[in-house]
Amino acid sequence: MELQPHPDRLFPADPTTRSIARDLYALVKDAPIISPHGHVPPEWIADDVPFKDPTSLLITPDHYVNRMLHAHGVELSELGVGQKEFSEEQSRNAFRILCANWWLYRGTPVKYWMENELFDYFEVRVRPSAETADQIYDQIAERLADPAYRPRALYKRFNIQFLATTDDPCDSLEHHAKIRQTFDGTVVPTFRPDKYLEPARADWPELMAALSEASGVDTTSWAGFNAAMENRRAYFKAAGAISTDHSHRDPGTARLSDAEAERIYQQALARKVSPADADALRRSMMYEQVRMASEDGLVMTMHPSVYRNHHTPTFNKYGADVGCDIPLKTEFAAALQPALADCGDSENLHLIPFTMDETVYSRELAPMAGFYRSVFIGVPWWFIDAPEAMARFRGAVTETAGFTRTSGFIDDTRAFCSIPARHDVSRRIDAGYVAKLVAEHRLEMDEAEEAIRELVVGNPVRAFKLEG
Repeated sequence: MELQPHPDRLFPADPTTRSIARDLYALVKDAPIISPHGHVPPEWIADDVPFKDPTSLLITPDHYVNRMLHAHGVELSELGVGQKEFSEEQSRNAFRILCANWWLYRGTPVKYWMENELFDYFEVRVRPSAETADQIYDQIAERLADPAYRPRALYKRFNIQFLATTDDPCDSLEHHAKIRQTFDGTVVPTFRPDKYLEPARADWPELMAALSEASGVDTTSWAGFNAAMENRRAYFKAAGAISTDHSHRDPGTARLSDAEAERIYQQALARKVSPADADALRRSMMYEQVRMASEDGLVMTMHPSVYRNHHTPTFNKYGADVGCDIPLKTEFAAALQPALADCGDSENLHLIPFTMDETVYSRELAPMAGFYRSVFIGVPWWFIDAPEAMARFRGAVTETAGFTRTSGFIDDTRAFCSIPARHDVSRRIDAGYVAKLVAEHRLEMDEAEEAIRELVVGNPVRAFKLEG
């Protein structure tokens, strides 16, 4: 069967609304991509590393692809996950597995993203199937041998204007230094301190020692810990970072007294902290991160309430971040109140909460963003960065917070070639939502044109402080 993405894909079915959506989409279709939160390894750009093969590019790093196959009996190792050595034949076989099971992705955004990638960037014109797997693999492999398909060339071809990676607080950021010296694109680090803010971790005392070494600050006290965090945040900011990223079981920001924080901190260093005390200290640490953001101006993104590594055997075999994380219900109003009470009116603070619990959009996040000058709503992310969820999101938040208090699209991906396809989905869905308001005579066309430009370009520039 021929592969031919429809030009009106994802637009409303109603002819009048679809026509308006086409016109609005045309205004932003080719707008530069702003990607302020993602997981592309910086060394790919720093060293312009050629992509090895179609599987390591399109399958192995993409959790969305892998988890669906795993659910249908495919071992992650067969897809290259956790494999230091993966032969060409193994790579080809992984691609055959994907194509033979292409029917599993019907109705999912994976199908949309992958078909866009295959059609637009690798000139594939046949639908993935068991019969076409080798043909598609060979065509992609041939393209990957061309220097035009190296990371830096694709960065330009994808029209990426800004790309942020995700980095450990103790990272030297040497790859980012090389990028700044040798590449004219904008690629910046993001400060991700999660594991340093989890005092119950078995390796937390060792992490504190590493933080001390990286910062040059003694971390054997609560005050020293916060000073070390401030030091590393400043280091990242000097290297071009614009934001910090945080993902914990809850978004709590309840501040402890210095004496209580010190007591629990010392217990954690001695590996004697209780789970309840560890959670309390982590929430106080998060309060301090908000306070630091209000002082140093780094944008603070929060991605809470995920049950990490839900399947213990998979975690034990492959490690973290291989697709077995499960969303949890969450609550923001009470969790963020302590920090927002003290810092919510700070001109320096931009706080962007993301969630996979759609119930909080209209109940909590939209009212918060509709009041606090510091709060912007993170758009649908991870499990819900899909067409139906994106449309529900716009309906849930716009009536209370308007069009200007959301973050702009976040691709949140390690799968480099999926970045433009993911942004295209968002642009099409937003065009359809705004078109509906025009068709219902709730917006004039000139207002709709301004709105779609804000959603695609103005919002990420505003929320992530990219005006300069």
